[in-house]
Amino acid sequence: MPSPGVPDLTALHPRLPSPLQEIEDDRFTRRGVRLLLKRDDLIHPDLIGNKWRKLAPNLTAAAGRTLLTFGGAYSNHLRATAAAGRLLGLPTIGVVRGDELADRPLNPSLARCAADGMRLCFIDRPTYRRKAEPPVLEEILRMTGASDAYVVPEGGSNALAVRGCRALGEELRGRADVVAVACGTGGTFAGLTAGLGTGQRALGIPVLKGGFLAGDIEALQKDAFGGRCGEWSLDERFHFGGYARTSPELDAFAGDFEERHGVAVERLYVAKLLYGLVALAEEDAFLPGTTAAAVITGAPFDGD
Repeated sequence: MPSPGVPDLTALHPRLPSPLQEIEDDRFTRRGVRLLLKRDDLIHPDLIGNKWRKLAPNLTAAAGRTLLTFGGAYSNHLRATAAAGRLLGLPTIGVVRGDELADRPLNPSLARCAADGMRLCFIDRPTYRRKAEPPVLEEILRMTGASDAYVVPEGGSNALAVRGCRALGEELRGRADVVAVACGTGGTFAGLTAGLGTGQRALGIPVLKGGFLAGDIEALQKDAFGGRCGEWSLDERFHFGGYARTSPELDAFAGDFEERHGVAVERLYVAKLLYGLVALAEEDAFLPGTTAAAVITGAPFDGD
């Protein structure tokens, strides 16, 4: 039974371990490669995929306090945090990048956050970039009137979240040779790699451009586990221009994948992951006999 003030996450009935689904796709099978989908998008309808794995340990640590976190205007993390607040009766504050957005109508993503009870605070982009600096964070807490809030970093990626994502790798031990996931802040990937077994390797597909993510992942693993863990690498070629950027080519690919396999494809992360895996298969990057697992970390947002 949870301690007083600690939310009872089991009452939300997460589907764990998440299902592992094999699909037949000739782009892989004709090269002797099996493709599995690790359906983390089916863990919970509101706290989808890696958001459950990253938020759950932080929700426990918050012990009923207000949750304050950060994100852009289309942040999946902000939506998941707002949903957690609604489901568990916790106050939430979302600090949003871009003070110019305060004077505009809320987009569907932020409107969902507000509908779930999240209080939105818009700050200018230079301040947002410095949000982790103690004096800046202290000023944000003062400005929001939430000096005692439990702070969750952008994307939910801290040591607790990384350790929470280790279970994802553990669920895949012995099930695949290569485990691939789309990466934003790198927290899910940092934990996943630590949970995999000997002889397995993790492949990260960053959805932001810049080439900085490897260092961030190593820092997250150092905080969570004391040092670099697992065999892993990143392929930086499939960001399609950066976060929240897509293209007609990517959209057509995602639509075709949905039609082939009946699996809804989220565009900002999952489509880039699957596109990258198909491209790698066509480059013969996987030896015949390889089993590759793609972690489906999110579902399309319908805006309703």
